[in-house]
Amino acid sequence: MKPGAGILLAPSVKFLGLVEYQPTWDAMRQFTAWRKPDTRDEIWLLQHPPVFTQGQAGKPEHLLNAHGIPVVKIDRGGQITYHGPGQIVMYVLLDLRRWGLNVRQLVRLLERAVIDLLAGHGVQAEGRDDAPGVYVNGAKIAALGLKIKNGCCYHGLSFNVEMDLTPFSHINPCGYAGLRVTQARDLGITTPFDELERDLARHFMALLEHRLEQDEQH
Repeated sequence: MKPGAGILLAPSVKFLGLVEYQPTWDAMRQFTAWRKPDTRDEIWLLQHPPVFTQGQAGKPEHLLNAHGIPVVKIDRGGQITYHGPGQIVMYVLLDLRRWGLNVRQLVRLLERAVIDLLAGHGVQAEGRDDAPGVYVNGAKIAALGLKIKNGCCYHGLSFNVEMDLTPFSHINPCGYAGLRVTQARDLGITTPFDELERDLARHFMALLEHRLEQDEQH
């Protein structure tokens, strides 16, 4: 059993609604800085008003034209992406040691949660080794980015549901010029937004639990 597993509780899931980016980022950093060995993990589900976020590896040339949308340089990995209303953002604030996870394994679990959700609606999706995220017929539907500090993570994934995709054309999404993007509604998924939020959290939690069970069997 991994360190801390004896007191392991399932993460607390919080639905925060539409919240500004900067204070949410500040809250993630504060939570991670102040957490103790027995602090319960959390998963936050929310939406952001329009904002571009530029990761630590982000290159300025990947922002083609902000068109007045705020640009925030942040501490996650990866390049530039867009957040806006109608997109599910799931932030995972986990002690990775509890779950026996490294960063690559966590990325795969996050991708798999989206892939499994889409599969439940008859949509085939996949991850890519060269570009983290989830893709449907080559178009990106979910983006990922994480920050690890003292064995704990924050940030997470964004999943396009029913949004204005135009701002993605103002950037090279995740550093890839001309990368197509898509969303759940354009794939015929009509499930209400809040239900998709719950489903995404449920799929991710199930994958975490399964991962822990596998670890304990070895």
